[in-house]
Amino acid sequence: MRILHVNRYLHRRGFADAYAEDLAQLQHVAGHEVTFFGMRHPANRTYQYERSFPSHVELDPGRAGPVDKVKGVGRATWSPSASHGMDDVLADFQPDVVHLHDVYGELSPSVLRPVAKRGIPAIMTLHDYTLACPTHELMDHGTPCTACITGGPMQAVRRRCGSSLARSTAAAIRTSLHRMTHAYAPVHRFLCPSWFLADVMRSANVFPYRLHVQEYFVDTDAIVPGHLPGDDAVYHGPLTPDRGVDVLVRAWPQVPGGAHLHVVGDGQERATLEALAEELAPGRVTFHGELDTAKAHGLIRGAVCVVSPSVAHDSQASSVLEAFACGRPVVATRLGALPEVVDPGIDGELVAPGDPAALADAIASLLAAPERAADMGDAARAKAERRFAPAVHADAIEHHYEDVRDRVRIGA
Repeated sequence: MRILHVNRYLHRRGFADAYAEDLAQLQHVAGHEVTFFGMRHPANRTYQYERSFPSHVELDPGRAGPVDKVKGVGRATWSPSASHGMDDVLADFQPDVVHLHDVYGELSPSVLRPVAKRGIPAIMTLHDYTLACPTHELMDHGTPCTACITGGPMQAVRRRCGSSLARSTAAAIRTSLHRMTHAYAPVHRFLCPSWFLADVMRSANVFPYRLHVQEYFVDTDAIVPGHLPGDDAVYHGPLTPDRGVDVLVRAWPQVPGGAHLHVVGDGQERATLEALAEELAPGRVTFHGELDTAKAHGLIRGAVCVVSPSVAHDSQASSVLEAFACGRPVVATRLGALPEVVDPGIDGELVAPGDPAALADAIASLLAAPERAADMGDAARAKAERRFAPAVHADAIEHHYEDVRDRVRIGA
């Protein structure tokens, strides 16, 4: 099968980028012919069709300069260069299926017009809430929010829930235009990594009859599980307000004994979190920054658990899957997709979000019963192998491709 993956970034900048690359590698190993379409970027490796990629523009509010901000408004709404480039790639590569990922900003749904014109089956993995929430995270000034789900995308302007009023307004107008013009209608099937995300999209009336739940995968073939748990806990993820790492730091003084917290990751909150940890739990919290995979997994294998203290509605639970593959239970909050993956008392514990005491109690219970923690870690690893293994995922994705191709062929 000839598969074209479409994603704005073609380097590992975020989870969607890593997922697209890892899935493509699975498919390549399975014997499929795979290539990519995306945006030019200095961090990209060499790609087969890079001559047809649209130029680099930076839309990240923390990195974009004044020129990029102006260019980005039009680019994210509709990009003629992305559409023309996509058409060139389709004409030459002639894919059997187009698999889209994060195309919202630098590519825009303009890449779908040539796909529809050529009658090519199209599948899109929804990695976040962008099609239902203009600011993509279901958050309003640090609080979980679903106003746009029932009230429409202009709620983002009324609530000013983006990084600025101008950004919220641009995102809300863009989402409204894409809905009015049915810009994503050429997508035949939307794959949602959790039931929670699928329910959000269904409630927002985002192509409700084209939604299918397809969980992510974790490389259980490459990750070696740990054995006896240690006396530490690990947080692995971005240091942003929605992740609730401040709640975890506030919980740590209530965790008994000499247990240590390892924080792996980086982000805008790091300096604030380091100061908070030094104030509340001096010498008991280490901030490692970004680590390579081997070092991160080493810390996880040596811990009693991994903690996911999110205060936002996670659309998926990739960090949980990684912990499970390492043979470690997870203490997580009851938000978003996390309860779909963590079974309390079996392979982890679930607590209320924003509650340091509850978080500390759950971690302390595992530290106090290392044999129980080890059994939960074994159960976590078994679940990863059974439900989230690469082969399981690759087979499921191929089934989606074949089903959509059959439906397009008969006009269903």
